[in-house]
Amino acid sequence: MRAAMMLRSAGMTDAGRVRRHNEDAFLDRRDIGLWAVADGMGGHARGDRASGMIMERLDAIPVPVSGAELLADVRRALAEVHGELRAEGRALGDREMIGSTVVVLMIHGGRFVCLWAGDSRLYLLRDRQLWQITRDHSHVQELIDRGVITEDQARDHPAANIITRAVGAFGDLALEMEAAAVLPGDRFLLCTDGIARCVGDGEIADVIANFPAPRAVQTLKTLALSRNAPDNIAAVALACDAIEDVTLTPWSRPHG
Repeated sequence: MRAAMMLRSAGMTDAGRVRRHNEDAFLDRRDIGLWAVADGMGGHARGDRASGMIMERLDAIPVPVSGAELLADVRRALAEVHGELRAEGRALGDREMIGSTVVVLMIHGGRFVCLWAGDSRLYLLRDRQLWQITRDHSHVQELIDRGVITEDQARDHPAANIITRAVGAFGDLALEMEAAAVLPGDRFLLCTDGIARCVGDGEIADVIANFPAPRAVQTLKTLALSRNAPDNIAAVALACDAIEDVTLTPWSRPHG
């Protein structure tokens, strides 16, 4: 009898306390091992179209036969959306841009792959230690890397909203990728910057360590809203636990 992985996940999104429109979106495709969040941007509430297009295209991906096929399908879907958004932006004029951050998590065969563009994040909690798997594609991250500002200063920096990569913007689509093994007990969190700016790393670790996925995302929502949530928020929490069941594959949808 071999060990299989039980995956439990949940997501949420909210406009926050200040914004009229919600341009954040999430995807929870536990049935094929695919999760994502996106933070749209664009004038005249077009950001929700950008993030929505990403989720619609990812949600249409069929059950893959391998992790490699899933990765290829995700890349293809994001490239198609990127091209369509670029074309829409050009049609609207040089001063209009329609785009979105994205972070995607895929799990297959005991490994995870993360693709991202922008400042939406993937966190991994393993053995009570929180790791930020993604690195923000943002102006303030570049300032941090050069030693100009600290991470604490970046939170309230006037250029905190400037990103350097996105789906639908900045020429060719440039996705960064990380991959590693998944271990029993791992906890993942995908979130937009609306969560990351309102909830500290220590709080994120405590929440995803101690609460099941549905309660975890609702707790993060409550924390963000209690701090006035000036931006839209979106998050997906995922728990990976070992079970002994020879009939369960990495693509099986667990009950409960």
